Amino acid sequence: MNIAVLLGGTSPERHVSMASGKGVAEALIAAGHTVRLYDIARGADALTSFSNLHLPTELAPDDAELASFNNNAIITAVQSLPQDIDVAFLALHGAPGEDGTVQGLLELRGIPYTGSNVLASALAMDKAMAKRVMEHYDIPTPRWFQATRGQLDAAMLRDRVEQYTDFPVVVKPNDGGSTVGLSIVADADGLEPAFQLAGHYSATVMFEEFIPGRELTVAILGEEALPIVEIRPKSGIYDYANKYTAGRTEYFCPADLPRSLTEEVQELARRAHAALGCSGYSRVDFRLDNNGQAFCLEVNTLPGMTATSLVPKAAAAAGMSYQELCERIIQLSKREG
Repeated sequence: MNIAVLLGGTSPERHVSMASGKGVAEALIAAGHTVRLYDIARGADALTSFSNLHLPTELAPDDAELASFNNNAIITAVQSLPQDIDVAFLALHGAPGEDGTVQGLLELRGIPYTGSNVLASALAMDKAMAKRVMEHYDIPTPRWFQATRGQLDAAMLRDRVEQYTDFPVVVKPNDGGSTVGLSIVADADGLEPAFQLAGHYSATVMFEEFIPGRELTVAILGEEALPIVEIRPKSGIYDYANKYTAGRTEYFCPADLPRSLTEEVQELARRAHAALGCSGYSRVDFRLDNNGQAFCLEVNTLPGMTATSLVPKAAAAAGMSYQELCERIIQLSKREG
């Protein structure tokens, strides 16, 4: 097959996307496919080889790097994809690669792509809308409210938190990922700085009840829930640094849970995936409180796909190699353009 791997993009998760795309491309080439890589932030030109793909060593792109990109380049990149492409593998994270924008451009071109369609991608990226859907389908999710950047002062924020969630509270961009811009706030003094930080990345900010307990994630592949991964940072929270710095987090897969609880969490993951209309694959994140109650945090429609990312870990526990996982995602992507 002729496969275009789309990576990079203009979101704060750009560097993670580049690592995902490189891993996917190498696996698909090893499987015998013809693969071309496109950094969609840089327009129409394919990267001619892996030597052209410079993986940054910094954890995240700085504001100056992100400001140097123009979303018009993304339109040009998708418009210029060769017509002989059989499928586009989306190794993109964050908007506009994960929120339905690139998916819509590909549908206009008639090019099949991996992951969920336009609507499901948009719903899952908007954390508030996703929570409304989950609440409608009786999928447990932490209490929450949202606020627009600049809408509330410190006193108003404190009142809202006490009314809707209480402390500690998780403050994060409404449409971000990889915990970029996320804070856990213990008291009212930390609310305004956390609001400003999250507001730097999104016009709308999510305030969410913090659930003490264990962090779990479930990969959905087709209609199957893969083994649960438990995530244990060695210190602090599972933030950007702990996610992407080697040795700072421990992972346990399958998670050490009673069989009945494992099946319950996997079923919640399948329900959340279906409620948002997701297809192909996704990753559903949970907190498990000290009473054994699972709370769904969010659904990731284009989760990380480096060889050591969470979805490949779950696939490995199910007996599937990284190359087999990439092939399976391609098989699940064959939709009409």
